[in-house]
Amino acid sequence: MDMVEIVLLLAAAAGAGWIDAVVGGGGLVQLPALLLAGVPPVQALATNKFSSVFGTASAAVTYAVTTKIDRSVAIPSALAAVLLSGLGASAATAISKEALIPLVMAALVAVALFVTFRPALGSQDHPQLRTRARTLAAITVTGVGISFYDGIIGPGTGTFLIIAFTAILGMDFVSGSAHSKIVNSCTNLGALLVFGLQGHVLWVLGLGMALCNIAGAQLGARMALRRGTRFVRIVLLCVVVAMVAKLGRDWLAAA
Repeated sequence: MDMVEIVLLLAAAAGAGWIDAVVGGGGLVQLPALLLAGVPPVQALATNKFSSVFGTASAAVTYAVTTKIDRSVAIPSALAAVLLSGLGASAATAISKEALIPLVMAALVAVALFVTFRPALGSQDHPQLRTRARTLAAITVTGVGISFYDGIIGPGTGTFLIIAFTAILGMDFVSGSAHSKIVNSCTNLGALLVFGLQGHVLWVLGLGMALCNIAGAQLGARMALRRGTRFVRIVLLCVVVAMVAKLGRDWLAAA
């Protein structure tokens, strides 16, 4: 790998950190960059997780300092996320990702339509919706379902988490993004533990990308906090459209 490729990977990591901090989906930038640089798929996925866990955790801290975190949701979801994403990563080789891509695309299209035709979604915080039943549902969806999915394949995890927190618990987009970063940090950690034990992480390259990912994540989190829910909503829709286009192209190319 030459110096130009390394510089491009570092730039991609910074961009991925920014996207991840605002709405999730940084893997849309970082993972293809690693593959284009000639990194084998499993090592690319593992190194992507290593870099992302630092950036996402950095954004989570920034959000937590300025945003009220509902610990009754965040803590159990995060703890479950470590275990379930690890299980997902362990099962990743036994599941056909190509078969999952159309389902992921359909889910992302549904998210885009849901956000577009429900303009009030995420615009305001509705704490009255946080009943015990809804809290349990949110923990199950985010800490179990989405976290397991992130370990297996991953595209759109941060976006799915934000939508889950806003739709189920009535959070605004900024608060939903804050909670999603906490859970997403743990999904990255759980998968990273598995990949690390299997020896797939490129540690030196991953460390350099992690530093750039942190820089991008800090910028993204601060912009989201400063500009508010409308900004997050617009970025979310743009990222979802880009993810659908990217996954669709990959699926057609593999067909």
